[in-house]
Amino acid sequence: MKKKEVCLGILFCVLGIVAVSKNSMVRESRTVAAELSDQEHPKVALTFDDGPHPVYTPKLLEGLKKRKIHATFFLIGKNIEGNETIVKQIQQEGHLIGSHTYNHVQLSKLSEAKAKEEVLKGCNKIYETTGVYSSFVRPPFGAWKKNLDFCITMIPVSWNVDSLDWKLQNIEKIVKRVVKDVEEDDIILMHDIFDTSVEAALKITDTLSEEGYEFVTVDELLLE
Repeated sequence: MKKKEVCLGILFCVLGIVAVSKNSMVRESRTVAAELSDQEHPKVALTFDDGPHPVYTPKLLEGLKKRKIHATFFLIGKNIEGNETIVKQIQQEGHLIGSHTYNHVQLSKLSEAKAKEEVLKGCNKIYETTGVYSSFVRPPFGAWKKNLDFCITMIPVSWNVDSLDWKLQNIEKIVKRVVKDVEEDDIILMHDIFDTSVEAALKITDTLSEEGYEFVTVDELLLE
């Protein structure tokens, strides 16, 4: 073999090694990038009590859909009456539905039988409307009846961040209160029965999304 051919052979070999090395680096870089992209953003769950409301719930749903965000709605059974279409929309758009009792009563002040009836009656109303039994219940005022979970196979859901939206009814104050307190895996309590709450909720989603948070439904926090 001539010297020139030998040199060319070495050169091609070196180039091949470089190419392989470069390809390996590219693959490794892509793998790292994929792993980074697969790393979970801090998750939070946005929850709404006391609905459905004939005006504000659809407004909220429109805003959430535009932002591709799913939330959890704890519905009062008696409020479903006449608002079945809205409840079906909540379900169809991928949100989670839970019971907030039928009459919004404080379960801890009721007998075990009455407390059970309130939760299940609310749950049954949801089933009549959506065809799905809810596995989650938010006790009004956060007051769960002791040992009630032994009577019904539902998971009580509390919260970590209380927006106090029902009390403040001021968009900026509600947003500030939630954003300053929220942390990873928190459950945010809000209501979809006030216009200020809806406006604040959408601002909260925009702010926290920019900070890297991912909004999920409560089952994704509690069951994963």
